[in-house]
Amino acid sequence: MVAGVEATETMPAAGADAPPMGAKVKRLRRLLRLWDVLRPHLGRFSLATGALLVGGASSLVYPQAARYAVDEGISGPHLDLIAAGLIVLFLLQAGVTWMRHYQMSWLGQRAVAEMRRRVFSRLLALEPGWFHTRSTGELTGRLASDVAVVEGVVGTEISMALRNALTLIGGVILLLIENAKLTGVMLLVVPPLMVTMVFIGKRIRQRSRSVQDRLAEASARVQEAIGAIETVQGFVREEDEAARYAEGVEAAFEAARRLAVWRGLFMSAATFAGFAAIALILWVGGHAVERGDMSGGSLTAFMLYTTMVAVSLGSLAGLWGSLQRAAGATDRLFEIIDAVPEIKSPADPTPLPPGGGELRLEGVTHRYPTRPDVTVLEGLDLVVRPGETVALVGRSGAGKSTLARLLPRFMDPTFGRIRLDGVDLRELALEELRTAIATVSQEPVLFSGTIAENIAYGAKDATQEEIEQAARDAYIDDLVRSLPDGYATLVGERGVALSGGQRQRVAIARALLAQPRLLILDEATSHLDAESEAAIQKALDKLLADRTALIIAHRLSTVRRADRIVVVDKGQILEQGTHAELMGRDGLYRRLVELQLLDENDALTSNVGHA
Repeated sequence: MVAGVEATETMPAAGADAPPMGAKVKRLRRLLRLWDVLRPHLGRFSLATGALLVGGASSLVYPQAARYAVDEGISGPHLDLIAAGLIVLFLLQAGVTWMRHYQMSWLGQRAVAEMRRRVFSRLLALEPGWFHTRSTGELTGRLASDVAVVEGVVGTEISMALRNALTLIGGVILLLIENAKLTGVMLLVVPPLMVTMVFIGKRIRQRSRSVQDRLAEASARVQEAIGAIETVQGFVREEDEAARYAEGVEAAFEAARRLAVWRGLFMSAATFAGFAAIALILWVGGHAVERGDMSGGSLTAFMLYTTMVAVSLGSLAGLWGSLQRAAGATDRLFEIIDAVPEIKSPADPTPLPPGGGELRLEGVTHRYPTRPDVTVLEGLDLVVRPGETVALVGRSGAGKSTLARLLPRFMDPTFGRIRLDGVDLRELALEELRTAIATVSQEPVLFSGTIAENIAYGAKDATQEEIEQAARDAYIDDLVRSLPDGYATLVGERGVALSGGQRQRVAIARALLAQPRLLILDEATSHLDAESEAAIQKALDKLLADRTALIIAHRLSTVRRADRIVVVDKGQILEQGTHAELMGRDGLYRRLVELQLLDENDALTSNVGHA
C-alpha cells in the first residue's frame, strides 16, 4: 500500500501550554506582527505621529509660561501676552489632537477589518476535521471580542502611549534643565514602579486571556442553543440552557473581576508613586525657594512638569496593562492565522486531464485521528468507469459516508490513493478537484439568500436562464414560480423557509448546475415523498447518463437504478453487481433488501389498519 499524506505542522489545541520562554517569544512576535497590518498605511500613521509630536511639544510649553508669569509678575501687558499666546497654543493643540485621534481611529478600524478578513480566510482554508475539536461559538467570539481588543489598542492606546511617552521624555529633559537635583529626587520612584509594572503586567495578561476564554465559551453556548432552538423548546430545556449560559456569564464576570483587581492595583500603585513624587518635590523645592536657591516661578514650572510626568507615567502603567490584554487577544487570533491546513494544494499541482470522471480507489485504508485504533475503511479497491452510476450500500457505520468525504479531500486516506481520471487526488489543486465534484448530502445546507443564489452557489457566473433550467431538471421550477417572489424568495438561515424535500431539490439543482465530472449523492432522496422522489429519479435518469455518479442510499427505489451496486461492510467491499445479480445470491445485500421490504410492508399494514 502507498503511504498517505505526510504529517504537517498543525495548530496546538486551544489552551495547550507551550514552554514558558517559547510562549513568551511567540506572543511577542505575534504582537509585533500587528505592524504588518499597519505597514500599508504608513502615510496615515506618519501623519498621526507628526500630529502627536506637535501636540506633545505644545503641551510642554505652558509650564514655561507659568514660570514666566510668576517670576515677572502677573499683571499688565505681560499677562495679556501670556494669555493670548496660550489661547493660540491650545487652538493648535486642539487641531493636531483631532488629526491624531481621527487618523489613529481610522487605523484601528482598518486593523479590525484586516484581522477579521485574515482570520476568516484562514478558517475557510482549514479542513473540516480541524473544526471537530473546536466550538463554532468560540471561533466567532474570537472574531468579535478579541478583534475588538486589538482595535482598542491600535485605534486609541498606541496613540495614547506615544503621547504619554513623549510627554514623559520631554518632561524629564526639561526637569533636568530646570533643576537636576530635584529631578534626581523625583526619579527615585521610577525603578520600583517599573518592577511593579512588570510583575502586575504579567498577572494582567494571564487574567485577560482568562476573560477572553470565558467570553468565548459563553458565546459558544448561545450559538449552540440558538442553532438548535427547536430541539431546546421541543424538550422544554429553555431553563436549563438559560442556566448554562448564566453559568458561563458568571464565569466571565468572575474572571473580569479578578482582572479588575490587578488592573486597579496596577493603576493605584502607579498613581501613588506619581503623586508621592509630587509631594516629595513640593517639600524639597519649597525649602529651596525658602533658601533662595530657586525662584517661585521655577518651582511652579517644575511642579507642573512633575505633574505631567507623573500623569504620563500613571497612564503608561495603565496602557501597559492594556497592552498585555492585547497580547493575549492577538495571540489567540494569530493562533488561527498561523494554523497550517493539513489538506492543501501541492506546490506544483498536476492539471486534471480531459476525461469522463473515472474514479479509482487503490488500497484505501482510513482511520480518524481522533480514533486511531478504529479502521473505518480497510484496503478498498474499486474502479468506477466514466459515466457509470455506482451505488454504495451497507449498514450504518460501514464507511460509505467516509468514502464520500475522501473524494473532495475533506480528509486524506491514512493509506492508499484515490485517482480521478488517472491523477492522484493529492497531486491536484484543491480548487480544480472540488470544481470537478459536486455533492448532495442527506442534510443539504442552504444559505440565507435567495433561491436563485443558492442554486447558483456552485456556478457563480450562471445566468438566470441556466439557474431556471437546473431548477426544471430538479423538478422544483413549478414550486419556485408559485412563490410570491419566485427565484428571489429568501430561504432564511439554513433554508428554514423551505421544507426538507424542497431543500433537497434546491441542493440537487445546485449540484447539477455545477456540471461536475463526478456527482456524489449521499442519501440525497431521503427526505422526499414518493411523488417528489419519482420526479427526481426521472431527472437523475436523464442527467446521470453521461456523468460518473456515486450514490449512497438505503432506499431500494434509488439503489436498483444504479449500473452497479457495491456492498460495503466494516470498511470492506463484500460483494458487487446489479440488483438482479445480488438478489440471486444469499448475501448481505439480499438480507438488507428483504428487511427494508418487510419494514415497508409493516408500515403499509399499520397505515391501512388506522384508516
